[in-house]
Amino acid sequence: MTKRIGLLVGREWSFPPAFTDEVNRRQAGVVAEMVSVGALAHDDPCPYDVIVDRISHEVPFYRSYLKQAVLQGAAVINNPFMWTADDKFFGAALITKLGVASPKTRALPNKEYVPGIIPDQSLKNMQLVDWEWLAGEVGLPVVLKDAHGGGWRDVYICHSVEELIRSYDETGRLTMIAQEFIKFEQFVRCMCLGQDEILVMPYDPKHRRYGDDDHYLSPELHERVVRDARTIVRALGYDMNSIEFAIRDGIPYAIDFMNPAPDMDIYSLGPRYFEWVVTKMADLTIRLAKEGRAWQVDQIGWARLFSHSRKG
Repeated sequence: MTKRIGLLVGREWSFPPAFTDEVNRRQAGVVAEMVSVGALAHDDPCPYDVIVDRISHEVPFYRSYLKQAVLQGAAVINNPFMWTADDKFFGAALITKLGVASPKTRALPNKEYVPGIIPDQSLKNMQLVDWEWLAGEVGLPVVLKDAHGGGWRDVYICHSVEELIRSYDETGRLTMIAQEFIKFEQFVRCMCLGQDEILVMPYDPKHRRYGDDDHYLSPELHERVVRDARTIVRALGYDMNSIEFAIRDGIPYAIDFMNPAPDMDIYSLGPRYFEWVVTKMADLTIRLAKEGRAWQVDQIGWARLFSHSRKG
């Protein structure tokens, strides 16, 4: 019986056809196609064995659909439950527990709230931010960014307390973090697929372009970056992620690592890295389509509930 891989995408144009063509040309008993979904019943079966999600962070209906698809037995890349729950402050706390270097990070109360929140009544537990103290703790410049954001949106580099306050005042209802700016000597972005395949790419964050030097890092540093990247994606359970490391004094600091819909455009990656991504994604999804992955339900604890329900 032919297995089916569904691809859920937005406006990106280069990865989707390259990926589906790669899967289909292998004739491995697996077909890849664009997902088609409309008004969905709560008990509709999922027609796909695997779904690759590239857009649900911007289309809430898709996130609801994907959670139902997991319940119906589909392997979803990436796990929509973890994706819904993650944030950059939690991530900094998590990787520190795991022994991966993180910049100093502080979570900040929101600047604004929904109309029903009356500050002197609704925020009795909230302390005011001492901005001078915060800057002293984190250090200047401070990176101010949305705890739930991505794609370089709502990111401010603040070189003074006054600039930090001014930038914070523009953030509205976003929950922001203040993070130490790592003055790096080297910078890499890792493409992480299947929680095991790690491609380490030199990256220029200022001009947002990749380098092509296979010996950019020393063997020892390359090994540590790969090890830290695997540690992070395995802890998050992400099969598709990109991680940025800013390297200072020989220490790779993970500064951005919750990117479950990483940039896979050929014009960003270049032909060499793009081919690697397409090939490895095809390998991963074909394997999951054929072998399945029960843990995606089991890890949420539903397998026990289903078992008790059947016994009852």
